[in-house]
Amino acid sequence: MQKKEEILESFKTAIKSTVKSISNKDDIEISFGGQDISVENNKLNLPEISEFQNKINFGLTRALADSESLRLRYSNKKIFKNFEPSGSKAKKLYEIAEKIRFELLGTEEYIGIKENLLNFYSKQSPPQNKQENIYFAFENYLRKEFFEINNELYKERISTKYKKSFDKVFKMKINKIRENIDKQEIFNAIISKLLEKLEIDETSDYEEIDNKKDDEKNKEMSNKDETDQKKESKFDENQEMAIDTSLTELENLADENDKDANEIEIEDSSHDSQKRVRNKNNFGDQKYKTYTKEFDEIIIAEDLESEEELFRLRQNLDQQLLQLKSFISKLANKLQRKLLAKQNRSWDFDLEEGALDTSKLSRIIIDPLNSLSFKKEKDTEFKDTLVTILIDNSGSMRGKPISVAAICADILSRTLERCSVKVEILGFTTKHWKGGSSRELWMKNDKPKFPGRLNDLRHIIYKSADTPWRLAKKNMGLMLKEGLLKENIDGEALKWAFEKMSKRKEERKILMVISDGAPVDDSTLSTNSSDFLETNLKNTVQWIENKSEVELLAIGIGHDVTRYYKKAVKITDVQDLGDVMINQLTDLFKDDKRVLN
Repeated sequence: MQKKEEILESFKTAIKSTVKSISNKDDIEISFGGQDISVENNKLNLPEISEFQNKINFGLTRALADSESLRLRYSNKKIFKNFEPSGSKAKKLYEIAEKIRFELLGTEEYIGIKENLLNFYSKQSPPQNKQENIYFAFENYLRKEFFEINNELYKERISTKYKKSFDKVFKMKINKIRENIDKQEIFNAIISKLLEKLEIDETSDYEEIDNKKDDEKNKEMSNKDETDQKKESKFDENQEMAIDTSLTELENLADENDKDANEIEIEDSSHDSQKRVRNKNNFGDQKYKTYTKEFDEIIIAEDLESEEELFRLRQNLDQQLLQLKSFISKLANKLQRKLLAKQNRSWDFDLEEGALDTSKLSRIIIDPLNSLSFKKEKDTEFKDTLVTILIDNSGSMRGKPISVAAICADILSRTLERCSVKVEILGFTTKHWKGGSSRELWMKNDKPKFPGRLNDLRHIIYKSADTPWRLAKKNMGLMLKEGLLKENIDGEALKWAFEKMSKRKEERKILMVISDGAPVDDSTLSTNSSDFLETNLKNTVQWIENKSEVELLAIGIGHDVTRYYKKAVKITDVQDLGDVMINQLTDLFKDDKRVLN
């Protein structure tokens, strides 16, 4: 028994080391106890190993530990919560999809983890509670698509009923999901949207939860009885050898992971970041209201048009960019030099190696016994920066203005990416002219006075911050599609963009708005005061400028927008953008911290 305890403790130590190494979280506390896995306040709890008596159970623990390590490393909680659907079943399916995403990322990097997970999931049995069959079927459906799995085994696990439902919603989008495995924001958004289309019965949620609890309780009591009997059995030599082998593998894996663990960024949980997120809770205009948000939409550009149409529109944009190739290159180089010049350069002197310090060569002439002096430039880095470009996609932008805006976004994205600056490109419009479904609902409810915003919002993600320009460039051309451009409700779009930025970990955040003037929505303005939208825009801008750490810039296309924004410039042509960028963006890395009110 003493030998067994020693092996168990060694195994636990190896597990802890592996979790810390894979997750890149050296400060995480890992404990073993109970049947459930939980992660709270930088503490990870795994099932109690002392109750496991064979190699299968030890393999189970290794797989669970690997999975949770990958969650800590690859899954951002804020992004996950941002796109989480409503309904308990939909949330569970959404969680399963995210789990498969980060496990797939881990298996591509670590062969040992891949073997552990595949071995574990191949031995899974269908749930005893029939109400959980949909979760089991969904997980197996996605694993079959993304992992190298025995087809026959998975045919048995996915009933025809569920497969038809899943195929109807997911089959045509599998490639798009696969392309965005490493882009959590886009992946989560796609899955959430698809789950909305999936027919899920949410009526029996509470009954399901109660039944699940009862089943788990009965199962726990049964497992306890079996475990008590097993504790009296002999821990034979073959089992000891199996555990020793597992320990060796784990320790080797931990050593390998130590080399690569620092390559992945972990979510910043600094006080400043938390402060910025808290500030947004008091956001904006208390008098502004919306009649309903039921029909609002946040959509990825790829979901608005087919691949063929996006390609055609991109070709149209490229034709307009042909004459600007040299301009783009010169602009990128000029801006890059300006940004580099903003770094605070400093040196360490009197070193034994490095660059020769010529200023001290005179000492050698005076006294030959003096040694040569060397210097070395201190390592300095750019402040981690995010630039969000928010583009007005309204009908008044049709023609040259939207072409200029699309070209601006394309140039800005490419240029700033060359300067190691994260760039996000967003657009805002409405789904319909003159109100759409929101107005129909208002009319159905006997037209109450002063209903507030009375149209269906459409907010578009053209490029996420973590997506390289080359992968998102096809989306920029979508702005040239005339049917897309409708009304513009600027205040709510600014709030949306700001809240997205607040969830990011970057230290410096700049929000650049490209617009042609005042917000306009006929349906809203015909049922409220004439300055209803304009007042909301001014209040929103004022709040961001004065009470947040986000730096707000505005580019007016053919119109002066200084009445809304403190920092604003007017351009009429793409060629004007060069001076605007140089003048407005070269202070990206200045230490000019603002005090929040």
